[in-house]
Amino acid sequence: MTLKPKSKVFFKTFGCRTNIYDTEFMMGQLKEHEIADSEQEADIVVVNSCTVTNGADSGVRNYISKQNRNGKKIIFAGCGAETKGVELFSQNRVFGVIGHKEKENINELLLYSFPFQKLGTLAHMSETVIKTYHNKCKAFIKIQEGCNFTCAYCIIPQVRGRSKSQNESSIIKEITNLTEQGYDEFILTGTNTGSYGREKGTNLGELLKKISKIDGVKRIRLGSIEPVQIDESFREILKESWFERHLHIAIQHTNENMLKLMRRRNNFKRDLALFQELSSLGFALGTDFIVGHPGESEEIWQDALTNFKKLSLTHLHVFCYSKRDGTISASMKQNIDGNIAKSRLKELQNIVKENNFIFRQKKSSLEVLIEEKKGNFYTGFDQFYNRIFINSGDNLIKKWIIINDYEVKKEGNYAAF
Repeated sequence: MTLKPKSKVFFKTFGCRTNIYDTEFMMGQLKEHEIADSEQEADIVVVNSCTVTNGADSGVRNYISKQNRNGKKIIFAGCGAETKGVELFSQNRVFGVIGHKEKENINELLLYSFPFQKLGTLAHMSETVIKTYHNKCKAFIKIQEGCNFTCAYCIIPQVRGRSKSQNESSIIKEITNLTEQGYDEFILTGTNTGSYGREKGTNLGELLKKISKIDGVKRIRLGSIEPVQIDESFREILKESWFERHLHIAIQHTNENMLKLMRRRNNFKRDLALFQELSSLGFALGTDFIVGHPGESEEIWQDALTNFKKLSLTHLHVFCYSKRDGTISASMKQNIDGNIAKSRLKELQNIVKENNFIFRQKKSSLEVLIEEKKGNFYTGFDQFYNRIFINSGDNLIKKWIIINDYEVKKEGNYAAF
């Protein structure tokens, strides 16, 4: 008897770290299929989509169109499945639609011989854990899903649901399994990471302490966290050697009126005090920032710019506002010229780039996990989340090294080992 060859499946991931985790999760569920390294060799393409802006939707649609022209069977997953799945399915542009709840059933769904839509509920949090990662030196761990915030510009609560936390025992089991495979750096991620445990009577600080006690854990990093979520329990771990010396704290803006218009829970006065506290402890600090949001007048921008310079940020994710249908901001008058928004974005980037250069010139002993080789250099990130380029005759991939002597350049740190 001749066995039917397994279908080859390629996963295309758009968007955030949570989507990276979800892709790895889906890969881990496959039993009757093989994972393909490219679209060209795949029979099925699973699109793990992002829908955070109209532009993100457009990018996903363009990718789907290309794969349709190439004759691929398209399975549509991710946040876009919640907003655009029905539309794309009705247009016969995708063979199947998988909601967040159904990711754990992907192996069976990919066996379907007829088109399908399986969205499920947004109240579900899967307890199935990732057992391994594909071609990565560090592991992402999703500790929660969803968000209870109501920021005016954001569609995510509508596509990920309200905040729900993974069971602590499942997180510990997942990390323990991965340490046994040699993983020792872990990045905790989620839709709103800092809200972990609120509905369970615990918090992120307590979880971090327990993870740190797992044999084999060397360093823990976090995804984005909100200023209001840094409580006393979290402060207790700030000086621990296993905790990264970089924090990404999302503030989105530095003008009080804009923060209110965006329906944010933070305000600049408290943000400034928090950032100064963390800077005094030696942390490199990053944030998210939106320029060009409706209402950002020149007067508001100048105040925001003055405030921004006080934060001494070393890392930045800055975005020009992009209208997202279905959000409160989308109904506001769009009064900011695109070129002005791009100019403001560039101004913030230049400030942070210079701050980062000054920060690195202070010269600390750097602890680096080497992740890959690019050209003549091995590269990885130090504890401050700065990239370093290392020239070495040895194979350094997946090794931890200490660098004390290095050259600081604008684009990064350079060393020989």
